[in-house]
Amino acid sequence: MLRTVTVGLDGSRESRAAAEWAAREAKLRDLPLRLVHVWEPVPEPMARASLLDADTQQHWSERIPREAAEVVRLRHPDVEVITEQLSGYPGDALVKAAENAELLVLGSRGLGGLGGFMAGSVGLSAVAHTERPVVLVRASEQAVDEHEPDPTGGPSTATPFRPVLLGLDVRHPDETLIGFAFDAALRRETSLRVLHAWNPPPYYAFGTPVNPPLHEALALCAAEELEKVLGPWRTRFPDVDVVELTRYGSPALHLVKASHEASLVVVGRSTRRVPLGLHIGHTTHAVLHHATVPVAVVPHA
Repeated sequence: MLRTVTVGLDGSRESRAAAEWAAREAKLRDLPLRLVHVWEPVPEPMARASLLDADTQQHWSERIPREAAEVVRLRHPDVEVITEQLSGYPGDALVKAAENAELLVLGSRGLGGLGGFMAGSVGLSAVAHTERPVVLVRASEQAVDEHEPDPTGGPSTATPFRPVLLGLDVRHPDETLIGFAFDAALRRETSLRVLHAWNPPPYYAFGTPVNPPLHEALALCAAEELEKVLGPWRTRFPDVDVVELTRYGSPALHLVKASHEASLVVVGRSTRRVPLGLHIGHTTHAVLHHATVPVAVVPHA
């Protein structure tokens, strides 16, 4: 099946912002944009009590992707737009829709309940179970936010993109995650900032008095490990300017802080199975909730 940039719609401001971001991404990737709306049938007892009959509900459901497509085609006439209406549980439908997509794009918040499927729990479920990269977009996201200010300090889309920010654990460097970030920076013709946060091993941290030389040695070791991991990627992507950042402390806090100057944050999610709950990871979960720019979550082994 034809690869697409797929976006989930529910009619909310968040999903409209996601569709706009996805259209720009589709143009960068030279791919069609697929607008997907999932209609979740109302349970029979509630359907009987609904103020809207089934035909009216279906009309409003079909109207969401149609009107979104009209807006996207008007703003991005060079992007091929495909609309699709699905029925079922939104979380499952989104995961299924992402199988043949380059990436899935979702609004980071939504109406929830009967009004839409982009509530936090469903969105996080899609992130946790989708095997393709998922990008979460805030309702306030605008194209100018991804670009550097113009010479007067004003917003502009004619200026270069802000850097792409990658959160990387050098103990478990994954090629899928790193490759996605380098490719995103290359397509935007911008730099890639790779941030690795480190902490002393437990046998150093507990019961060890403050030792500046030891701290400096550990910081140097972290920087050397990051440089070693990124060396082959610099060769593979010679046109991407790479800035290596090693920070002491919480990776989530450092990534959220650094996101203020990025166009896109890229983080990973392990695909290992857990018996209960959603496995997203503490750092990725925190970045999804607090980063100020779109966040791409890349699943990896």
